[in-house]
Parts: sequence; structure tokens; C-alpha cells
Amino acid sequence: MTEDIPDAVAAHVEPDLDLGMDRDELFGDDVEELRNSLSSLSQLAMSSLTLPQTLTHIAEFAVHAIPGADGAGLTLLNGDRPDTVVASDDFVVAVDRIQHSLGEGPCITAAERARTVRSGSLGGDAQWPRFGPRVGRLGVHSVLSLPLKTDDGVLGAMNVYARAKNAFDDRAVTLAELFAVPAAVSVQNAQALSNALLLSEQLQKALTNRKVIDHAIGIVVSRSGCTSAEAFVKLREMSQKDHKKLADVAQSIFDDAKRRAQARRSGS
Repeated sequence: MTEDIPDAVAAHVEPDLDLGMDRDELFGDDVEELRNSLSSLSQLAMSSLTLPQTLTHIAEFAVHAIPGADGAGLTLLNGDRPDTVVASDDFVVAVDRIQHSLGEGPCITAAERARTVRSGSLGGDAQWPRFGPRVGRLGVHSVLSLPLKTDDGVLGAMNVYARAKNAFDDRAVTLAELFAVPAAVSVQNAQALSNALLLSEQLQKALTNRKVIDHAIGIVVSRSGCTSAEAFVKLREMSQKDHKKLADVAQSIFDDAKRRAQARRSGS
């Protein structure tokens, strides 16, 4: 069975891991689900999905890869605070909102301590005295939270939930930790792509704004006979007076000149 496990997965199975079972028993039928999830994960890099869409798919793949899971979510860190929460199911969103509002919970612990966190009875778990009982009343009793670790540090955490008590055994923990390794890389790649696209959009917008401003300067020069520098000062003064962005003022001047030109052509 070991040779059936993807190399990237088998490489992360600790050789001295003592679970009272050999690898065949450890993975069993779940290796196929893990393989499918990892295969789907690898294809995300070739997709044109947005960052939230990519993260949501990673959460969905986690549910398939981890035995006992009913839902999963991803929380990324923005500085020291959690940000960008996505989930495979609505109940996961509700659970994660509770822990973020309270400032305590398995996701926060996993990200802060960079280690896997597990509980099979949240309602009575002393680790999170405020979070646990509230989630238990929602009918969610088991959690498995794993830090998303890369060479650059912890990006956030992957949170896997189950309604049953003691849903995640040692085998589920091992499979989850194996899945979390490439999942973290996928998250990092998705973030990098999203940042690159955002920068590209900002640069394109800046170039467009510059063209509009140049056109507006030319219009002001042609109307008043001032220099380009003086026309730019006039645009800036209009921007400050009207409390509008310089690009918006320039666009208004350009649109007005365009309407006048069209009116002249229609009347001729």
C-alpha cells in the first residue's frame, strides 16, 4: 500500500510514528480520498479562481481527505489578527465567527502555537472555556485545527469540524497533517497570485488615470492658453476645492469636452 501513497505524502509519514498499526492499517481505504484531494489541490495552481474561491476549494478538499470531517474552513493571518475566513459549510462560518469574536478557540491556538490542536468534546474542553460550550450547543463537538506552515512562517490555520464526539482519531490527525503541508503551499501560491493581479490592476488604473489627466491638461491649456504646469495646478486646485480625486476631476473635464464635441458634430 505504501507505494500507492503519493511521494509527497509518504515522505511526511514519520518512520517512527507509533499508532499501534502499520501503514496499511493507518491509511486503509482513505488513501484514495487523500490522493484525489491532493490531485485536486495540485490543479488549483493552474486555475483562474479568485483567492476566496481557491481557499474555499482547499477547505472542501480537506473535508474529503480527512475521515470524520463534516466541514472545514481556512483562516489566514493579517499581521497578528485572523482574516479572510472561508468555509465549506455555513455551520463552519458560524463556529469560526464565534471564536474570532471571543478571541479564543482552536484556530487561534493552532496559529499562535504553530501546532495541531484536537478536541473530541468541545462543550467541556477546558482549553477554550467560553468558545467550547457555545459551539457544543450548536451540535459541533469535535475539531481538528492545523497551522498552515511554510518556510516564511505560519499563514493561518485550517479548521476541520465534526458534529460527532471524538470524531478524529490518530489516523485522521496524521492524514490531516499530511494534507496541510501541500495545502499551505497552495494557500501561499494563491496569495502571491492574488497580490500580483491586484498590483497589475492598480498599475493599469494608474496608467489610465495618467492618460485622462494628460487629456484634461491639454483641454485646459487649449481653453485658457496657460502652460501645462499651470493647467495641472488648476486641476489640483479644483480637486481640493471639490474634495474629489484628481483623476475624477480630470475625467469630468474630459467627459464635458467630449459631450461638447459630439454636440457640435450633431449640430453641424
